[in-house]
Amino acid sequence: MTTRMAIYARVSTTNHGQDVTLQTRELEQFAEARGWHLVDSYLDLGISGSKDKRPELDRLMADAHKRRFDVVCVWRFDRFARSVSHLLRALETFNALGIAFVSLSEQMDTTTPTGKMVFTVLGAVAELERSLIVERVRAGLRNARAKGKTLGRPRATVDAARIGRLRAQGRSIRDIAEELGYSRSLVHKTLSNRGSRGVANAAD
Repeated sequence: MTTRMAIYARVSTTNHGQDVTLQTRELEQFAEARGWHLVDSYLDLGISGSKDKRPELDRLMADAHKRRFDVVCVWRFDRFARSVSHLLRALETFNALGIAFVSLSEQMDTTTPTGKMVFTVLGAVAELERSLIVERVRAGLRNARAKGKTLGRPRATVDAARIGRLRAQGRSIRDIAEELGYSRSLVHKTLSNRGSRGVANAAD
């Protein structure tokens, strides 16, 4: 079967001499040399690479999940991904879907054994980085606890007596929560605790 190829290209501006055909021409020539069939080109024009949302990139990822192509080709990493972590997440997605990835300028081609090895190394580096971040966070928490610092959100001061008085007046839990600025669950819990203490005191 002929390999189905998709192209992704992007230029940040279209009014300062940037022309997306500089990228697409070389990618099309590459596809022709490999004997691949170009099924679609996904072109984000005048869109910054730092943007989280890019219409054509979103369409590319959606079509990847539909398995409409076998390989994605880009001219350069920074035309495709906004960061190394973004690139690795996309590569992991493609790998899980059985889709290869080619970056022409960096000569990365996961259809080849060397390209697959590079992807494996990148994945291992990313996993190491995630592990180091987790360990740094844990070490910071341990250090904070050792210094006697209280972690987490500060506990809210609850006026249990006032909640009880309002409830005794026949006010609903929702009314009490809105008046005092508490959540309904907190009001309900406070009333339950007061009720439990009342039962215990009566038993005494």
